[in-house]
Amino acid sequence: MAVDSESAPQRSRDFVKLEHGCDHYKRRCKIRAPCCNKIFPCRHCHNEAANSLSNPKDHHDLVRQDVKQVICSICNTEQEVAQVCSHCGVNMGEYFCDVCKFYDDDTTKGQFHCNDCGICRVGGRDKFFHCQKCGSCYTVDLRDNHLCVENSMKSYCPICYEYLFDSVESTRILKCGHTMHMDCFSQMTMQNQYRCPICCKAVLDMTAFWKDLDMDIDATSMPTEYRFEVSILCNDCNSTSTVQFHILGLKCRKCNSYNTRRITTPSKH
Repeated sequence: MAVDSESAPQRSRDFVKLEHGCDHYKRRCKIRAPCCNKIFPCRHCHNEAANSLSNPKDHHDLVRQDVKQVICSICNTEQEVAQVCSHCGVNMGEYFCDVCKFYDDDTTKGQFHCNDCGICRVGGRDKFFHCQKCGSCYTVDLRDNHLCVENSMKSYCPICYEYLFDSVESTRILKCGHTMHMDCFSQMTMQNQYRCPICCKAVLDMTAFWKDLDMDIDATSMPTEYRFEVSILCNDCNSTSTVQFHILGLKCRKCNSYNTRRITTPSKH
């Protein structure tokens, strides 16, 4: 329980650690939002409140680096941004970043500040590297093992349209280099959608499925009036070819993918 700022005793740095905060972070301070001069537990709480206002013109996000004042949750003292309360001496956040004005008592997340991203990340510094072309931090297993797309993370998730770069949700880097939220990817594949919503390339290994489709097509003869050739474009290898039309699928002659689209009208003989 907070006490009056005039009589607050000096506390140990770890006093009531992990007992204060909000749904987003455990911390022992609140922030004063410079954009609207109101107090919130964190920037996400501010953004949720500001973006649920009835007038869309009032919607806005807090720029984390602009925060100048915080309020200690233990003694209620408002002060300039710092890790230790200037009045009662508690750590207002076990993890503290002076650049992002970020506080968090739950250090099991492995928070670290990336100078290239310009923001704090979670997961452990030793488990991530910054890809200069993609413009974001990726797990080390993707070093030299992903297709770079310039500033791919500085875009919106093609499923939910949330900005990916500073999203608190886990992201997935697709085989094509585009990115989306991990949960959105799972929901997409559960709906049997296997193509990237941006470039239409396959996001999964479809080899087994294509083999099953081969057998289905071999077992399904087309009526005479549907025996004609069409030109197709392969979404996976970007090559064009002329193939026999079949209602179940049109197979790329170059890479054997059925992830294709018809680009001309039927050529009947």
